[in-house]
Amino acid sequence: MYARLLSPQKYSFFLLGPRAIGKSTWLRKHYSDALWFNLSSNEQYLNLLQDKGLFRRMIEASTSKWVVVDEVQRLPELLNEVHDLIAIHGDRIHFALSGSSARKLRRGGVNLLAGRALTRKMFPLTAAELDFNINIEDSLRLGMLPDVHVKPEIARDFLRSYVTTYLREEIQQEALTRNLDSFARFLSVASIANGEIINVAGISRDCGVTRTTCQNYFEILVDTLVATFVPAWQPRAKFRERGKPKFYFFDAGVVNALAADFDLLSRADSTRGKLLETWFLSEMRAASEYYSLDLNISYWRDGSGKEVDFIIQHGRQNIGVKLKSSKSWRSEYAGGLLEIPLDKRFVLYLGDTVQKVRDVKIWPLKTFLETVHKNKGFDFDGPH
Repeated sequence: MYARLLSPQKYSFFLLGPRAIGKSTWLRKHYSDALWFNLSSNEQYLNLLQDKGLFRRMIEASTSKWVVVDEVQRLPELLNEVHDLIAIHGDRIHFALSGSSARKLRRGGVNLLAGRALTRKMFPLTAAELDFNINIEDSLRLGMLPDVHVKPEIARDFLRSYVTTYLREEIQQEALTRNLDSFARFLSVASIANGEIINVAGISRDCGVTRTTCQNYFEILVDTLVATFVPAWQPRAKFRERGKPKFYFFDAGVVNALAADFDLLSRADSTRGKLLETWFLSEMRAASEYYSLDLNISYWRDGSGKEVDFIIQHGRQNIGVKLKSSKSWRSEYAGGLLEIPLDKRFVLYLGDTVQKVRDVKIWPLKTFLETVHKNKGFDFDGPH
């Protein structure tokens, strides 16, 4: 197992994240003495489904301080029992509740236990968790799911299987949509829209579904934690921003599996750039969670097309970041960064030299990530 940056918790918590990112492995490492309910096991799932009181009776009979409920969204009504047990027993029993569908939890979750449990998130592997021993091209091609790195020889087969498993288990099994064929077509089109401002009307036409259905499909992706939206930054009214958010899948390898194309050389430079943004966004979301940074991440684009890929708000700092999949620096890469009020400006590229042009710092991507992880934040002025 890779040493994950997420720390063990002292109080009851939800652990949310997409399938196959290592939630169960992490829980077994840190809560090995807990009473376990594995709802991925059909036998245990059916036992609890048929005998509603079994869950409480087993917990009441146990001497374990921790109770783990893995994939709790399969039986969200258990959260009513968890809520009551926490109220009765207080600190005598703590719960670790993992899930991969926020939609199912919200529907049956007593408002996620009304604040009685913390919420923690897990992401694909980070560069820091791999000791920065990474090949960026491979990361853009195959992504950062743990199984991809444990068994690289079958990484592509794993990712293809991951996509079909997601359809079968997460979507069909949980009855999130009735028409699996149209949803499968939608996923293929959505992979092309990764990293873009979404035109729901255009995508709905391409998929052959109504606009309302298409919008619901995007909500399913967000609710099952395999995608997210990045909002537009609006610092002051005098800047004319486009207000629509950008859409990103959670992992570059999954994007390529959905597109059925792992050959980066065959992809347009713009597509490679979006895969780089996808990977970087996952790194920043993970850093925000694991180091308790409470980052707000947005993007900026004006009417003329000038753009800043990400604006990371950390405390009172606004840090502008542009990503380039090139190994050489070109002056036009700084476009957009000097147009808006930012505290720090970075162009991150795949070269190996640190440079500075006016107020723009040009850093190798790995150097930037290493510095963020070393400082557990953005309080730095130069490479360390």
